[in-house]
Amino acid sequence: MQKKSILVVDDDEAILESLKGYLSLKGYDVDTAKTAKEAMRKSEAHFYNLAILDIRLPDANGTDLLTKMRKNRPEMVKIMLTGYPDQANTMDSLNKGANGYLLKPVELDKLLVVVEKKIKEQEEAKKMDQEKITEFIVSWGREKDEKR
Repeated sequence: MQKKSILVVDDDEAILESLKGYLSLKGYDVDTAKTAKEAMRKSEAHFYNLAILDIRLPDANGTDLLTKMRKNRPEMVKIMLTGYPDQANTMDSLNKGANGYLLKPVELDKLLVVVEKKIKEQEEAKKMDQEKITEFIVSWGREKDEKR
């Protein structure tokens, strides 16, 4: 089974290294980006199962990055991370398609629970999609056979 990949986007080097180290130890393939521009470039070139996005980045608002990633990679799970919690940020993130919202400083064990849960949900959705496609192909084949 292929390792699940995660992109961590934050302008704080200590947070990037901490999350990368921890998630790597837990068996994930982890990449990092310090800016929205770098994150977009990497997510366009590589599929990540999940992205952890800081709300405040030097070159963009994290919710704007969320919107762009949702458009380019709708199947990727996106979790917002912020040190500036307020109801407007929370609602804006969730309305723009965030799959989760965590506060800094994030407890690593809590982050891992969210990551594992969201990746499991992603796998189940993919499996259901594959089953639907298989079911369609089988029923389409039967219809063609019945018409002969």
